[in-house]
Amino acid sequence: MHFQSSSPIVLLQLTLLGVLHAAKWTYSGPEGEHHWPKHYPYCGGAFQSPIDIRSELLRFDPTLRPIEVQNYNLSPNEQLTLGNNGHSVQISLPSKMHISSLPHRYTAAQLHFHWGSSNQPTGSEHTVNSKQYAAEMHVVHYNSDKYPNMSMAVDKSDGLAVLGVLIEVGEFNPAFEQFLRFVNGIKYRDQRVQISGFNIRALLPARLDEYYRYDGSLTTPPCYPSVLWTVFRNHVTISRKQFLSLATALYSSHAQDSSPVPLNGNYRKLQLAESRVVLVSFKEDDQSWINTGLLVPILVSSALGFVLLVSLLCCLLRQKRSAAEQDKSKRAAYNIGDRDECGSRV
Repeated sequence: MHFQSSSPIVLLQLTLLGVLHAAKWTYSGPEGEHHWPKHYPYCGGAFQSPIDIRSELLRFDPTLRPIEVQNYNLSPNEQLTLGNNGHSVQISLPSKMHISSLPHRYTAAQLHFHWGSSNQPTGSEHTVNSKQYAAEMHVVHYNSDKYPNMSMAVDKSDGLAVLGVLIEVGEFNPAFEQFLRFVNGIKYRDQRVQISGFNIRALLPARLDEYYRYDGSLTTPPCYPSVLWTVFRNHVTISRKQFLSLATALYSSHAQDSSPVPLNGNYRKLQLAESRVVLVSFKEDDQSWINTGLLVPILVSSALGFVLLVSLLCCLLRQKRSAAEQDKSKRAAYNIGDRDECGSRV
């Protein structure tokens, strides 16, 4: 996750974070994620994100309240900064936006995205039972009850809260078009444009009461284990054209660089869950048998049972038909014999 904005306070935060992010890093190549721990020790430590949210990690927690977001519907008169920081597309958010349903007030700072490529449209960071989605949005908040700004909160164990939204390619999403239509203005690293405010809530799933919750980290250097993760159970959709506007229109290099480097596949590989538990705010349907080796035996047994039932019905019908024919034959023989004894013609 990356933190930048045009306001003086957040510019100061960016300057401080620039020191933390001094070493160059990428998702692949010589500065790829396998080399992150050399310059950022936390990247090789514990409580790292993202993870595969597997059924066996889940534990229902009835105390988890629906997520409540405040002031997410921004006026068109408000100006937001849309930027390309070389690692992602990012939108700065006003401090009046916050989450009110957590133990502390968490104030919004920015949102950004991770996505795949046109050849491999699977780029979400979190996966659910090994299913990877096309993209993922992170809405980043910091604990403003305890810390005055992002730079002070970013490395604290209770410093950050991030809302994770899984994105699938499907129906056109008008909310995402509010900023995607401006991406040609930020094709290269460090380019920024101003866009009008819009309803950020519309970027989230309709239901905010169903989610996964666990303790994790930033998914980019310096990988501080300071994030309370909330990953929504229900995904949102964007059209293939909208997905391609992310996957094919942007570069992680500067405009003046002689060899432009495409900006795609910007997601971190899965990290070990280790001893962590993922709390869930909902009771999953009991479909665990679908993910085990029981499905095939159940289907085979059902098919055999159906065949046996059909065979039994056919046998009963044959017996009934045979009995009916025998009864008919007896009646016919009786009638014929009766006429003969009476001298009737045969």
